[in-house]
Amino acid sequence: MSVFVSQNSENCNFSNSESWVILSPIEQSIKRKIEAVGKPLKDWDINIYRGILTGYNEAFIIDGKKKDQLIAEDPKSAEIIRPILRGRDIKRYGYDFADLWLINTHNGIKEKGIKPVNIEDYPAVKKHLDSFYPQLEKRSDKGDTPYNLRNCAYMDDFYKQKIVYPGIMRIAKSNSINFPRFTLDNDNNFFFGNDCYFIVGKDLEYLWLLLNSTLCGYLFRYYIYSFDQTGFKVFTDYFQNLPFPQKNETMEISFSQDNCNISEVDNFVYSLYGFNKEEIDEIERSVDNILNLVS
Repeated sequence: MSVFVSQNSENCNFSNSESWVILSPIEQSIKRKIEAVGKPLKDWDINIYRGILTGYNEAFIIDGKKKDQLIAEDPKSAEIIRPILRGRDIKRYGYDFADLWLINTHNGIKEKGIKPVNIEDYPAVKKHLDSFYPQLEKRSDKGDTPYNLRNCAYMDDFYKQKIVYPGIMRIAKSNSINFPRFTLDNDNNFFFGNDCYFIVGKDLEYLWLLLNSTLCGYLFRYYIYSFDQTGFKVFTDYFQNLPFPQKNETMEISFSQDNCNISEVDNFVYSLYGFNKEEIDEIERSVDNILNLVS
């Protein structure tokens, strides 16, 4: 069967009953190359998780001044206070730490024999949380006691190397070059709010380059749900289908967080797919059109 469009007409053949979209010849060429070498993220050796859901951020997320106060009152408080990033803090290749901290009164990991935090062991933190006790007691997202966070089977993964990204990835008029944006946590120390997702697993430095590339922004058009012409909902159901070529043993990666030139990274990623100049121009024009919608 063939379909003809009267304006900017394209002749498209459909040989099966799968869902389809009408693509120009250059878009079809790009799609074929992506599918030829790309493997959906759901088939990579990685796991994708959501950030911490406290049920009442006003109590559990504190600023640096309060953090210092709690530690001054009881040095043991430092054991359960961790730096936290929000979706708005995530930048392309990096992050802006807003000096916010999570009181990680976790609920343990029963499968690993890790017990919940006993708030009585942290009197300064307990005193702080007691000032919010009515709200803590009423919240549905809580652990064994109102002081504990809800169960989180992947709590240990927050202490691993990880890629972090906002669940809602808006494109800012003031900084359209900050798209897409994924940061790499090599300190293995940051926690994240529930407006973030994070990835743990193999070849994260390599995957981090792919995700921050202009090509990834191009893939968002086809795989990620967009809204308001200002951004994308990067939820796992969509995100896990992004197709990228996996790293092989002969591949040399010469980029780091301190050495990431967007143009050089893009050229590296384009070479993985074997795109020609016409295809690269189409990819970059398409992403420019996305950015121009909010500029």
